[in-house]
Amino acid sequence: MKKNYIGPLILFDDNLPPPMSIRILSCIRVIFAIACSAGPIGSAETASVSPTGIRHSYLVMGGKTAIINEQGSADWEYRGGTRDGFILPNGNLLAAWSDRVEEVTRDKKVIFSYQRSKENSEIGTTQRLYNGNTLVTELGGHPRLLEVNPAGTIVLEVPLQPETDNAHMQTRMARQLKNGNYLVPHLLAFAIKEYTPEGKIVRVLRTDLEEVGGRAAENWPFTAIRLDNGNTVVSLTHGNKLAEFNPRGEIVWKITNEDMHGLFKDPCGSQRLANGNTVIGSHAANQGISMVEVNFAKEIVWTSDHPLAAGVHHFQILTTNGKSEPGMPMK
Repeated sequence: MKKNYIGPLILFDDNLPPPMSIRILSCIRVIFAIACSAGPIGSAETASVSPTGIRHSYLVMGGKTAIINEQGSADWEYRGGTRDGFILPNGNLLAAWSDRVEEVTRDKKVIFSYQRSKENSEIGTTQRLYNGNTLVTELGGHPRLLEVNPAGTIVLEVPLQPETDNAHMQTRMARQLKNGNYLVPHLLAFAIKEYTPEGKIVRVLRTDLEEVGGRAAENWPFTAIRLDNGNTVVSLTHGNKLAEFNPRGEIVWKITNEDMHGLFKDPCGSQRLANGNTVIGSHAANQGISMVEVNFAKEIVWTSDHPLAAGVHHFQILTTNGKSEPGMPMK
């Protein structure tokens, strides 16, 4: 069952002073968070509408790869173990596994494939670019970002500087920016680095700031989303936070596990929706709530505890109440 968690529940009593009303609201949210995280009830083929009226269809990637419709049923499933990917405008899935990237049709025909090079040990992420090429990151002895053309030929290679030999922790959700540069989160470097196509680093955002606990908090950057206003939204996986940085590297908004009453469990994938809300997936949530949508006021307006989304690594919100998310997904 996919439960859609309560959103902004406004219960104020005019006879109570504001602090008491606020405490009542906070307690109610805690109670509902605990109830919703207790695990699924009933069938995975049913869905309920949240009090905010939000329904989503969405792609989940991780132990399972599936498209879940707004009624809570799986419309399509494919081989699991996916790390990153997108539903393309043509309806195909572009997905990364540790050893390859594939574009596969809905009838499960592979029409594009890139195999990891022998000199590296993992593939991290993938993205279909506006020029038709496919972005791939490889982790290992020679960490690099690649552009691969539709024929499977590497047409651009950008060496990366992850500051660690730990291949698995070198980088995650690299993305091409509108200016042609590449935004690359480096986990153990506590840094999101912007690379030019020539491999020059032109900007660095630090995630080991003292205001969020310094390095001891293990705020490893996993997904970094550059917004149109120049800010960058970053999921901080081991630190169980999500933060928005301005171009100067200052945190202008953040949401923590204290705000979420413990619902964040190693948040990896995240997506900023067109309405300004943010959806966050918890990779370590193997049961119960694994996806949470919050608004700017830090109110929970939707959740998923669908069994196919357990342990979600990354995802893509496809529709909201029957309307497609516009443009290139911000994820």
